Amino acid sequence: MSDSLSATLDPAEVPADFADEVRDRPAWAAVVSLTLGVFGLVTAEFLPASLLTPMATDIGVSVGAAGQAVTATAVVAGLAGLAAAIVTRGIDRRIVIWSLTGLLVLSSVVAALATDLPTLLFARVLLGVGLGAFWSMVAATAMRLVPPEALPKAMSLIFMGVSIATVSAAPVGAYLGNLLGWRVVFWIVALIGVAVLAVQMAVLPRLPARGSPDLRTLFSLLGRPSIALVLAGIVVVISGHFAGFTYVRPFLEQIPQLSVETISFVLLAFGVGGFFGNLAGGAITARSAKASVIFGALLIASTGLALLLAGGSPLVSALAVGLWGFSFGALPVGFQTWMVRVAPPEDAESAGGLIVAAFQVAIASGAIFGGLLVEGFGTLGVIAYATVATLVGGFGVLLLGAKSPERVGAGSAAHAL
Repeated sequence: MSDSLSATLDPAEVPADFADEVRDRPAWAAVVSLTLGVFGLVTAEFLPASLLTPMATDIGVSVGAAGQAVTATAVVAGLAGLAAAIVTRGIDRRIVIWSLTGLLVLSSVVAALATDLPTLLFARVLLGVGLGAFWSMVAATAMRLVPPEALPKAMSLIFMGVSIATVSAAPVGAYLGNLLGWRVVFWIVALIGVAVLAVQMAVLPRLPARGSPDLRTLFSLLGRPSIALVLAGIVVVISGHFAGFTYVRPFLEQIPQLSVETISFVLLAFGVGGFFGNLAGGAITARSAKASVIFGALLIASTGLALLLAGGSPLVSALAVGLWGFSFGALPVGFQTWMVRVAPPEDAESAGGLIVAAFQVAIASGAIFGGLLVEGFGTLGVIAYATVATLVGGFGVLLLGAKSPERVGAGSAAHAL
């Protein structure tokens, strides 16, 4: 999720009818409202990583069990991303966007009031619906708010919300959770959601539903080897990353034994590293999206190895987590741009739905397997899994991707690494 993705969207490939109604008056305020929606949803998605320990203690469950709050969001978001266009067929897209932002508010309120694990999981299920469905239609909505030539700028603005949330959610959540309590953090997110909804209700124009989407296009895309390779890379690499990242706070508490205040700064380093990794990934992706994926995956494996061998050192752990954030920042840019390049232009939206589903499957599987590992082997076990998974994924893309063209219709030799 990066500004670099917008550079891959050729205005000539965007259906003209998407923007005929706003060619003379681009709805930039409405685009900003989508940016705010993305920021709120991604912030809520990332909060458990920084609040996991106090959440688990307060509701009386283990850290591994509380970590399944991440799993619930991911599983539901993946399904919602695939089904949203079909389920909401015929409904004004403005009303759909309002409803999805409303789910951000409702899920945050339920989480803040949760006194047991089932209630917390229900809250995260609500968030998953909002998150997955929002992501599946945000690009198509942007296409109808600005003319084709302005779409790259619109997408760049929308993805800015992801960058800001990535940098701020974990460290600010950890700091405010320690200062005010984890429940107050969710109340704050609910208030952010209310503010975003108010903006969206004020600026989003009427957007009547178009088309009759079905499942046939998705199955057709899944049958393409180049697309299957992208999705497999996502599942392996991203599951490894999220298995480790979900339990990074318990690791920092138990192995280098950092204070909550220090952990907040380390998580800030992760977020800042991710921001700059996003920029680095964009530069690498300009030449080869696969190279960006390989770079990010193998660098995460290297940081995991450093944590396993010298994680007892506070300095090594802090530097490794910061570098981990930088490494991860290159991955969404690479994966999403790679998918855009190998998918037929007319099927870009369906390919985007597959990306959402693959990411959420990876997050869910990482959280599930990570929870089992942390229960059985402690936090070192989950870091070991993250290291192995990203190493296997990086080398897998390197070996299998060498003969796969990076653009539709391109010869393998022209774009091989």
